[in-house]
Amino acid sequence: MAKACGRAADSKILQAHPHQTFLLGGYAYDLALSEGKSTLSVSDGTHSISAALGWAFGEGVVGETFVFAHGGNFYEARLSYFPALQALDITPGQSTSAPADFDGALGRRMEPEETHLCFGCHNTAASAGGKFDPDHLTPGVTCEACHGPGSRHVSAMKTGRIAEGLTDVLNPAKLAPVESVDFCGACHRAWADVMESGMQGVATLRFQPYRLELSRCWGKGDARITCLACHDPHQPLVRDQRSYDNRCLRCHLSSTNEKGPTGHRASACPHGTKDCTTCHMPKYEVPGTHAKFTDHRIRIVRSDKQYAE
Repeated sequence: MAKACGRAADSKILQAHPHQTFLLGGYAYDLALSEGKSTLSVSDGTHSISAALGWAFGEGVVGETFVFAHGGNFYEARLSYFPALQALDITPGQSTSAPADFDGALGRRMEPEETHLCFGCHNTAASAGGKFDPDHLTPGVTCEACHGPGSRHVSAMKTGRIAEGLTDVLNPAKLAPVESVDFCGACHRAWADVMESGMQGVATLRFQPYRLELSRCWGKGDARITCLACHDPHQPLVRDQRSYDNRCLRCHLSSTNEKGPTGHRASACPHGTKDCTTCHMPKYEVPGTHAKFTDHRIRIVRSDKQYAE
């Protein structure tokens, strides 16, 4: 999460690929990194327009999207970089048709509220005193993004006031199951966020809290399958599917249906006790992302393994 956003000029991807081109309709794109400055230029063969890229959003595992200020507004660049392609392509959610004008060719103008939310989720302290302040934020998701202001906590811990220090910051691990998933969903999007957006279909796979809450075993909230039950936010995402088996087997323990370590009795899988997520949390490609996402709606997947709404 610490790499969720950074200055475009510091992007490892742009540094590794300092000159990239792309064609869309009658427009030719040129993205260049030179002398510590990243510039996106668009030309129709007669005229051209350029913008200095300010921010690179994303860790670069699935992709990296660029945001910049232009004419007093923030824009999401028309193009993003995708490691699967080792090249630029249309940013997910933006039109693949030829742009109508130069302004549209550069990218999509972001509304102020959207801009604040995007910067707020991908960075720390993007707002100060209730006002959006991108020039003084801390790039990426650091401690205070989840735990709140930490100066009093640090001071107390340094002087040995441990009990006081532990209460001076928010500890999300102590939240009740529903509140815990909603806490993560504030950025990763929970059920209410997706309903409000009107988004449907396979694109919602990118919103893991929402999909998790659709699981039958979630019920009205279950601490055994919150985000924190499987993922440690202080560590890089574990991508070895088998490493998650022990979480599943804490309840789905054996064919004898005995109670697991949690005291819960659950049906065991008749097909095996390894690689649980590969069957019960399959991956699907989200159009436009050039990547597959794990479906966090835990379920028995039928033989066709089709995406389930």
